[in-house]
Amino acid sequence: MTAWDAKPPKGHPMEPGRFPGPLYPPDAAPAHGPSRDSDFVIAVKRACAHLGAWPWDPAAWDDSYSNAIAHGVKGNPNKGGVAAVQRWSGTIDPTGWVGEKTFNFLRSVLIPQGRTHAGEPAWDAVCVNLTAAAFDAAMPPPLQGSLRETALSVAVDELGQKESPPESNLNPYGKWYGEDGVPWCAIFCTWAYEHAALALNVPSPATFQTVKQAGSNDRYDYVPWLVSDARAGRYGLSVTKDPLPGDLVAYDWNWNGEYDHVGLFHSWSDGRVIFEAIEGNTSVSNNSNGGEVMRRSRNVNSQGTVFVRVVEP
Repeated sequence: MTAWDAKPPKGHPMEPGRFPGPLYPPDAAPAHGPSRDSDFVIAVKRACAHLGAWPWDPAAWDDSYSNAIAHGVKGNPNKGGVAAVQRWSGTIDPTGWVGEKTFNFLRSVLIPQGRTHAGEPAWDAVCVNLTAAAFDAAMPPPLQGSLRETALSVAVDELGQKESPPESNLNPYGKWYGEDGVPWCAIFCTWAYEHAALALNVPSPATFQTVKQAGSNDRYDYVPWLVSDARAGRYGLSVTKDPLPGDLVAYDWNWNGEYDHVGLFHSWSDGRVIFEAIEGNTSVSNNSNGGEVMRRSRNVNSQGTVFVRVVEP
């Protein structure tokens, strides 16, 4: 062990900040595409350097989340990276991936004795400001008044919401829909579109109006029906190969023709392969039933993927 990690870490109340989204290194593919370059990456490197797990050289820190910062450099104790910090925490799997658990640990851990600024937060004011800039940069473009974009904005505002208690599927969206306690990714998307219509003071989307009038309010709590209707051009739904912010995106994890999960497309982050989506009932450990509203990075080729457009009112 090196000196900095010889003793258990000490913590304090978390420094402020909203989670800009997970960080995955290139070797996380194909399950996760590499994360986009951002100021959040610099903040993570800065915190790791405060802790002694990365060299203190701000001029050399770029904004790319590499395999080296994620897993460390073998044989170099000064470059233990995020995985070393995760091991030191005693509670986080040393994957090198940065999820909310790692984010919260970095925001709460104190710099160990023997290092500059010992006893102060590793996540200093510079880290806070860098993360705020990354979070703002990840927000969707300004609204143009479309239902689709407004639904995305409504969904983004829900980031971090969790079902309670965990693994119960009990949440505000299911309660609103009248089917609480069931898998709720599709319910969350319906909720976002309905609330977007309210925000714009326009009629409920034709998609959902038609379904309700047909006496089938259950229809859009089930992803396969949504995809089937889009492919058939029913109820104002259609399939698109050129998704725009706020379009729906459905996933078939097993390539068996039955779509398992749905979210709202946010933006491309790597050409037209890696994209980000806002999804309900997901987590980094359970894509389809994880219990939280999260921003997820997806690879269009890692599963069956179909983009769905809801007709504007």
